[in-house]
Amino acid sequence: MAAGEYLRQHHRELFHDKQLAEHFHHGLFHGFDFDNTMLRIGSMNMLLHGVDNPDIRYRDSLAQDHAGEDEKYTLVLANPPFAGSLDYENCAKDLLQVVKTKKTELLFVALFLRLLKPGGRATVIVPDGVLFGSSKAHKTLRQILVEEQKLDGVISLPSGAFKPYAGVSTAILLFTKTDSGGTDHVRFYDVAADGWSLDDKRQPLLPEDKLGCKPLHLLTSEEHAKNNLPDLLARWKNRDGVEREHPRTAQSFCVPKADIAANGYDLSLNRYKEVVHEEVEHVPPKVILAELAELEREIEAGLRELEGMVS
Repeated sequence: MAAGEYLRQHHRELFHDKQLAEHFHHGLFHGFDFDNTMLRIGSMNMLLHGVDNPDIRYRDSLAQDHAGEDEKYTLVLANPPFAGSLDYENCAKDLLQVVKTKKTELLFVALFLRLLKPGGRATVIVPDGVLFGSSKAHKTLRQILVEEQKLDGVISLPSGAFKPYAGVSTAILLFTKTDSGGTDHVRFYDVAADGWSLDDKRQPLLPEDKLGCKPLHLLTSEEHAKNNLPDLLARWKNRDGVEREHPRTAQSFCVPKADIAANGYDLSLNRYKEVVHEEVEHVPPKVILAELAELEREIEAGLRELEGMVS
């Protein structure tokens, strides 16, 4: 839906080309699910958003082998299920060849590597544990993304982003399938606010025309503190330019691949972010002791004067 709406807003010319319009309605959008109700809802939702014939079909993405789907797609946009564990017997063997694990959040990333063509891109929401988990499967998957593919960026999301449905902390992985490496610098961005309250109510913090990635009006610094998304998008577009010069104390910064490898392919933002410490002027101990001695003399003099008055 979001991809279709983006094309309608920014590439209206494609609908004037008969061949491109045909591709939009019949060959562009694909989706899998193993719940028949969700298949019907998804198909109807796409139809109501102007896509005549999306390819949404029944498939157990993690259990079935992907011989017919291997390297078939150029773009994956996904928010896969987080919690879950499969038995090895119920998991597709080709996914276990990428990373041997029962964790569904890792298996889905392995799945996307299978589905993408070389040069294809993925934007995937994952639980934070994928970024720093210490198991062999976690480390292997992160190493594959950094060393064998091109890991473009890691976007840390606030912990309430998916409330009231889930309170787990999440991040967005952005990577390109190359099968030949290509990671140079990895872009990190710390989203502190997305325009909505981070409690269960998720109320808007700004007027509607100042929400989202592309608000109708420029945001002030105070408004940016409530909605980081426009700044995130603007900085992402400049990620290969001036953005590389940002210090690691900034909200966004780049980390060389060598540093990530040296840290065991840990992709958590806090591993690389540096905290700004305010400089405090320290008084030398001799001065403090002298001031305490002077204060003591003043107290003693005051006590003697008070005794004289009483007597």
